[in-house]
Amino acid sequence: MQDIASKASLRTELLARRAALPPDARAAAGRAMRDALLSAPEVEMAGTVAAYVSIGNEPDTRGLLYALWKRGTYVILPRLLPDGDLDWASYEGPDSLEPGRLGLLEPTEPPRGPEAVGRADVVLVPSVAVDRGGMRLGRGGGSYDRALARVGPAILTVALVYDGELLDQVPSEPHDQRVRAAVTPGGGLIRFS
Repeated sequence: MQDIASKASLRTELLARRAALPPDARAAAGRAMRDALLSAPEVEMAGTVAAYVSIGNEPDTRGLLYALWKRGTYVILPRLLPDGDLDWASYEGPDSLEPGRLGLLEPTEPPRGPEAVGRADVVLVPSVAVDRGGMRLGRGGGSYDRALARVGPAILTVALVYDGELLDQVPSEPHDQRVRAAVTPGGGLIRFS
């Protein structure tokens, strides 16, 4: 129970900090992360990237999605299922999105199934924080822990976080899944061993 309370407290604190970031700082952070990811060898060579559409104060992914799509990368985005799991469908540009469950923007293309994330070459993961061992703190729904459990050990999984959200340690529970890297505006792509 301690870890659950610790996670909730840390999540609340970090989300409040995000909300206090000025819009121009968030925009600059999104551009820096986009550029770092686009130049990563695994992303440059990826045939398929599983990503997500940022919401609220999350690091902006819209420019990244568009850039990946324009250079010919097959991008799949999640569709939230009623049970909290994630289905995936292809991104066909900014006009291929519509409001989905919980106000998330989701692709309008036919669903590819929850297992589609396991066929991606790179998986980008929304995170509130991540520690230097790759343990991530999400929003608390468990959707991405289920998705990451379907991804093979050689696939690059990356948490997108602001500077100050890469921590020494985040509280975790047995079902929590690790990521293999993080990207921050100031640090670029940081790989975990």
